[in-house]
Amino acid sequence: MLYFLQQFADAFPVFNVFRYLSFRTGGAIITALFFVFLFGPGMVNSLRIRQGKGQPIREDGPQSHLLTKKGKPTMGGLMILSGALVSILLWADLSNVNVWAVLVVTAGFGLVGFYDDYLKVKHQNHKGFGGKQRLLIESAIALVACILIASQAPDGYENALLLPFVKDLAINLGLFYFVFAGFVIVGAGNAVNLTDGLDGLAIVPVMIAASAFGLIAYLVGNQVYSDYLFLNFVPGTGELSIICGALIGAGLGFLWFNAPPAQIIMGDTGSLSLGGALGTIAVVTKHEIVMAIVGGLFVLEAVSVIVQVVSFRLTGKRVFRMAPIHHHFEHLGWTESQIVIRFWIIAMVLALIGLSSLKLR
Repeated sequence: MLYFLQQFADAFPVFNVFRYLSFRTGGAIITALFFVFLFGPGMVNSLRIRQGKGQPIREDGPQSHLLTKKGKPTMGGLMILSGALVSILLWADLSNVNVWAVLVVTAGFGLVGFYDDYLKVKHQNHKGFGGKQRLLIESAIALVACILIASQAPDGYENALLLPFVKDLAINLGLFYFVFAGFVIVGAGNAVNLTDGLDGLAIVPVMIAASAFGLIAYLVGNQVYSDYLFLNFVPGTGELSIICGALIGAGLGFLWFNAPPAQIIMGDTGSLSLGGALGTIAVVTKHEIVMAIVGGLFVLEAVSVIVQVVSFRLTGKRVFRMAPIHHHFEHLGWTESQIVIRFWIIAMVLALIGLSSLKLR
C-alpha cells in the first residue's frame, strides 16, 4: 500500500524512500513486531478464555508435557499471521503477482491449520483434521500458487529446476515441475508443523530460514547482484524480502509469548502457514533445493517421522524412542531448553551452508 507513495517522489522527495526494498523490509519487520506486541496479550487472554482446556496433549507423549503443556491455549499462529499479513499489505508492492502467490498459500494453509486446531480443542483430541483430506486441500492451494508463479516466471524457467553450487544448469521438468513445486510447498508446511512440539522450537528456525530467503530473494531479484553471483535473475522476487521481513518481525513478537515457559502454543494455524510461505518463496526464487538445506532441521523432523512409521509397519520395531526426533532426545534425558537451543544452532549452521551456495558455483 505504502509502495505507491513512491509515485509522488518527484513532487515530494521524502516519498522516494518507498522505492527502496531495504527501507520497506525494515518497515515490515518493525510493523509486524509492534503489531504482535500491541495485540498479543489480548489474543492470548481471549484464546485462553475461549478454549478452556486448551491444547490437548498426547497421552503417549513425554509424561512431562502432561504437567508443563496442559491447559495452554493454542492457535498462537493467529497473532503471527495477523501481524505478518498487516505488515505485508502495508509495505509490499501489491501489483506483484508473486506476492499474492505467497499470500494465497500463507492464508490458505493458515485456514487449514486453524480448522485443525479448532477440531482438536473442540473434541479434546490431538488427531484433529483427517490427514488425507488436509493434504488434498493443501495440494489444491499449492497448485493455484504454482500456476500464479509460472505465469510470472522468465521465459524458459517456468518448468525449470535449478541446482545449487552449479551455474547455468537448468533441468526442464515439464509438467512434472508443478508436482515437484507443489510437493516443496506442502512438504515445507507439514515439516514445520512436525517441528512445532516444544516451546520456541519451531519459530526461531523459521525466522532463520526467513532471513536466509529474504537475502536470496533480494539477490535473485536484482539484475546486478544476480549477474555477479552467477544466479539466475528472476524479476520481481525482491518483493519477497518484504514478506520474509514481516515473518521475522511477527516471529520475534510471537517468541516473546512463546519463550519457555510458553504462554501460548503456535498450533497448526501458525506452523502450516509459515512453512507453506517459506516453501512458496523457495519456488518463486527457484531455490527449492536450497530450501532443503536451509530448512534442513524441518527435513530432519519430517524424515524421522517417516522412518519411524515405515520401520514400525515393516518390522514392528521403532528406530527412535519417539518421533518427531525432538521427542526422542527428551526420552534420552535432554532438557527442553537443551533440545531447543541445540536445534537452533543446527538451524543456523544449515542456513549458512545454504547461503554458501550463492557464491560457490
